[in-house]
Amino acid sequence: MTAPDHSEKHIKSKVSGEHGCQSVSTEYFHQEAMSKVKSIIWPQVILFGDSITQFSFQPKGWGSDFANKLARKCDVVNRGLSGYNTRWANMVLPRLISHESHLNTHIAAVIVFFGANDCALEDVNPQQHIPLPEYCENLKHIVKHLGSVGVAADKVIFITPPPLNETTWEKECLMKGSVLNRLNSVAGRYAQICVQAAGQCGVDVLDLWTLMQKDGQDYTGYLSDGLHLSESGNQFVAEHLWRLLESRVEKLPFILPYWGDVDPKHPESSLPG
Repeated sequence: MTAPDHSEKHIKSKVSGEHGCQSVSTEYFHQEAMSKVKSIIWPQVILFGDSITQFSFQPKGWGSDFANKLARKCDVVNRGLSGYNTRWANMVLPRLISHESHLNTHIAAVIVFFGANDCALEDVNPQQHIPLPEYCENLKHIVKHLGSVGVAADKVIFITPPPLNETTWEKECLMKGSVLNRLNSVAGRYAQICVQAAGQCGVDVLDLWTLMQKDGQDYTGYLSDGLHLSESGNQFVAEHLWRLLESRVEKLPFILPYWGDVDPKHPESSLPG
């Protein structure tokens, strides 16, 4: 008995005969052609922070606002890590933006938004608390790492922790079986250090703590639970941060042609590979 022919040629011929409209041979050549097509690289704006960043992609969040503004120009990448402080952030950053990544040259901006957990009171919440001097050094180290992987300081923007509404946040703490674990005055000291570190690193900074309380205005409406941003707080961040971010992304081109500019008879001429 003759052994069945399992050669690639025989299989292609057999499948082509059994399935007239779709041959393996045609699919093979299609895959080979596709393998030669150049990938389209979307630039990136990376949001690196704690829960205030993680939650920014919720409806009407400041991150989703940017993603909408920058659609077809770049990807807005959310790397918010709820509960994290700058010590933990430095531990994971090399795995988020690494030396091996070929995308680093396409990073348009990195937003660094930490401090709301670092400023937790040491005697009440030692797990998240980071001493002020270390907080400062940790922020500098983030910029140093970014520089080492090709992300220049002029692409980095710091955001200070926002002010804290102690009355509302205390209620949240009590519901979780804890006493008040943060103070607005302490958050202010961390905000000052963040501004200081930004100056030393040569990066822009959005001093949220100061801006939200400017001229004695009532800032409590910017916070949903005393710590995290409300809808109006998200709008506030989006508006003020965009003023710093816009110059870094305004020259990014619209990726791929407008659909009305694609030749329907010869789309390949409008969409070259």
